[in-house]
Amino acid sequence: MKLDSSISAVITGGASGLGAATARVLAAKGVKVAIFDLQKEKGEAVAAEIGGVFCEVNVTSDESVAAGFAKARAANGQERILVNCAGTGAAMKTASRSKEDGSIKFYPPSAFDWLIQINLVGTFRCIAMSAAGMMTLDPANEDGERGAIVNTASVAGEDGQMGQVAYSASKAGVIGMTLPIARDLMSEGIRVNTILPGIFETPLMMGAPQNVKDALAASVPFPKRLGKPEEYAHLALTMIENGYFNGEDVRLDGAIRMAPR
Repeated sequence: MKLDSSISAVITGGASGLGAATARVLAAKGVKVAIFDLQKEKGEAVAAEIGGVFCEVNVTSDESVAAGFAKARAANGQERILVNCAGTGAAMKTASRSKEDGSIKFYPPSAFDWLIQINLVGTFRCIAMSAAGMMTLDPANEDGERGAIVNTASVAGEDGQMGQVAYSASKAGVIGMTLPIARDLMSEGIRVNTILPGIFETPLMMGAPQNVKDALAASVPFPKRLGKPEEYAHLALTMIENGYFNGEDVRLDGAIRMAPR
């Protein structure tokens, strides 16, 4: 896909981290960008910086997502690009025994479901609504391309660690639905790909103690550092611009394979 000012994009989770980096890279190409996020102050700041529009959106709500797309499309026109970066994490074992008193507890299914609703169903909700909109567009080139979608999973979707059962399941779901969605949309000229980031310099990670960050960086085979959001954005850009990139899930992780704990 050729990127210029005739193209518009929606970035979920675009107020910070991987999403904000992607918003900046696309805007630098002239793309009109709309940011979906719950972090209003940060989202508005990024939107102002790149000349985009901010939409306060909760990806777990049909109504909120629909309203976000309506606002984005009113400002920028129908998007040809969707990048899904909205998501969260939680750590808890399936069942565990207290070291203090030996009591046993299990992971509440309601808490498991909460994470699935954000990371997996929220991603699907945005894909489905965006794809329906993209289908109203005329093809943009001789291949018949109408749009490109990039999702964010995680290396935890393939080698999740202890305590990551809900997070790993949610991200494995994103990986698992990539190819079927690409096949669902193939006759409409809409491509779908997914990135599996390793350990990145996101706001959540940068809040960790320095010794923790140093240990994580040392665990990466090469280069021995955390990934930079701009590196994620570069891969997302490649997936969008390369018209033969479709139905793929790609690790971006410095060759790390996560240990059990």
